[in-house]
Amino acid sequence: MQPTATVLVYSDDSTTREQVRLATGRRPAPDAPVVEFVECATPDAVIRELDKGGIDVCVLDGEAVPMGGMGLCRQIKDEVFRCPPVLLLIGRPQDAWLATWSRAEAAVTLPVDPVEFASALASLLRQKRLQSA
Repeated sequence: MQPTATVLVYSDDSTTREQVRLATGRRPAPDAPVVEFVECATPDAVIRELDKGGIDVCVLDGEAVPMGGMGLCRQIKDEVFRCPPVLLLIGRPQDAWLATWSRAEAAVTLPVDPVEFASALASLLRQKRLQSA
């Protein structure tokens, strides 16, 4: 049986969630596991899913409304025990310092560039696998 990874995708915009799914494909890299998605459109849904457990990586939209992914990232890093790594989608490269403030492990700009995104996601999945080993 092939290993799978569960990736939570938070955005109030269904187009952004679709961009993430399309950029990832079945797996973001040949050495990465097959990805299953959990999509959330509200911060409350993100918290509920994280409380259930089983999330390997979170992808949070920094431009989401009413709560952006940066603030949500900082909140879950404070409140969720063993919070999974976070890949933050930011509006501009200049916002990278805000991603650092939010304690995200990685950040890529919107719109999603498939190569850049898949590389960042695969890197986080590899790190997660090494930590679990």
